[in-house]
Amino acid sequence: MPSNVERLRRAPDRSRNCPSQESVISTTLNVAPAVAAERPAWTSRTTAALVPLVVTLVLGLWGIRREGSVWRDEVVTYDMAHRTLPDLWNTLQNADAVHGLYYFLMHGLFAVFGGDVTTLRLPSVLATAAAAAGIGLLGHQFAGPRAGLFAGLVFPLIPAVQEYAQEGRSYAVVCALVTWATCLLVRAASQPTRRLWIAYAAVALTACLLHEFAVLMLTAHGATMLFSGVPRSVKRSWVRAAACVVAGLAPLALFSMSQSEQVSWIMWPDPIQLLSFAAMAAVGLWCARTPVRSSGPIRLRTLALPLLILPTVVLLLASQLRPMYVERYVLYYVIGFALLMGAALDRAFRPPSRLDQTSRRMWVWSLSVAAVLVSLVPVAVHLRSPESRVDDAAAVALAVREAAEPGDGLLFTPARRRVWTLAHQAEFRGLHDLALAREVGSSDSLYGEEIPAERTRARMLAAERIVVLGDPEGDQLDTAEPEVVKRRTLEDHFEQCSSKEVTGARIMVYARPGRCSAR
Repeated sequence: MPSNVERLRRAPDRSRNCPSQESVISTTLNVAPAVAAERPAWTSRTTAALVPLVVTLVLGLWGIRREGSVWRDEVVTYDMAHRTLPDLWNTLQNADAVHGLYYFLMHGLFAVFGGDVTTLRLPSVLATAAAAAGIGLLGHQFAGPRAGLFAGLVFPLIPAVQEYAQEGRSYAVVCALVTWATCLLVRAASQPTRRLWIAYAAVALTACLLHEFAVLMLTAHGATMLFSGVPRSVKRSWVRAAACVVAGLAPLALFSMSQSEQVSWIMWPDPIQLLSFAAMAAVGLWCARTPVRSSGPIRLRTLALPLLILPTVVLLLASQLRPMYVERYVLYYVIGFALLMGAALDRAFRPPSRLDQTSRRMWVWSLSVAAVLVSLVPVAVHLRSPESRVDDAAAVALAVREAAEPGDGLLFTPARRRVWTLAHQAEFRGLHDLALAREVGSSDSLYGEEIPAERTRARMLAAERIVVLGDPEGDQLDTAEPEVVKRRTLEDHFEQCSSKEVTGARIMVYARPGRCSAR
């Protein structure tokens, strides 16, 4: 009978078959033990998405009311979304069909949560936060967790993103949808399934139906497919998905062409917006030199550079035929910039392997980033003030209340500035709109229907005092005949009593000669 010592010798060595605690953790995290020890918890995939989401949400909610101010495009959203569904549908047959889906979405939102300024802008805040999370995930996949975190944090710091994150328009929502369509594209390229391609086409089509120029993202995605190492079958699947998006958008695009006069206000590209894009494109190209090791058929450069450059360049080229370039129409180009900058920051702040050159480079990058953040503080504060937008309907309404008297005539030149009355209609009661034939709601239009020019002139001549709302001095005058008649009648038969400029508007009081002091 074997002794206890012999039994112990014959017993199997269970430690050889049982994994150690370190190997269990490494297997669970799907990384090598050394990598698991080096990789802290804050660089996880979840954190790369969650931290940018929270930061973007906080920045979006900061000063969201802008002291109660609203500018003309937001006033249109507010008015259209508050119309009944039949009235909204009838108006879209005549104007602004390109934004129809967004107005229907806002109509439902106002019906549930009420229609104040916060509700007007909250969808854009939430959409920007969702875009930041998607960018963090993309950066994580292509360049690692820290690069994803940096990319997601760069995105909300871009001034254009902060501006449109607090606007009651569709541009931030479109940017979020383009971000997640890009995420689906990357996923479908590496794991092609019919479900993923359907999801990609659905998200991309939704973005296009919210704003038609979102279709330009297909130029960027097409370039990514062309210059990536994806199989031909994947490229064919993308072509089919892109064709479905174009086919789904075509009816709206063809119908909205009949309403193209709505964008007749667009002139040549704004030089400041062009310089902003050129600077970001140059920085993005420089950041693209950063070596990035990533798995999968798509590389960071082949995804981010087309997104950064192609949509804007294509729109600029199309604007040579007819001016239509406005930066917010292709706001999603900043997705590519954020991804490239995130990878460059990750490389710059990587722990130095050599203390001399690398440490000096880290100091340069640290000082540069600190300088940029400090310089952005005044910009961020300004973007949350009423003066940061083209105009302010609330300030216009207040100025009219101070200048007008009951029974005064009211005149808008150009007529589309009647939009200022839609959000603060109480301030204009008691004033006689001299050119109005049918009000905004009953005429199924954005700005109301005006009577012929000669009848407007007759009404003006019957008035003693007229409060005139127009663009600031120095802006280009509208050359349409009704606007010319209004200006001539004022010059020939009235004298200007007062003039006051508020944000993006001028409020003037005219009276019959010698009547200004009679007040």
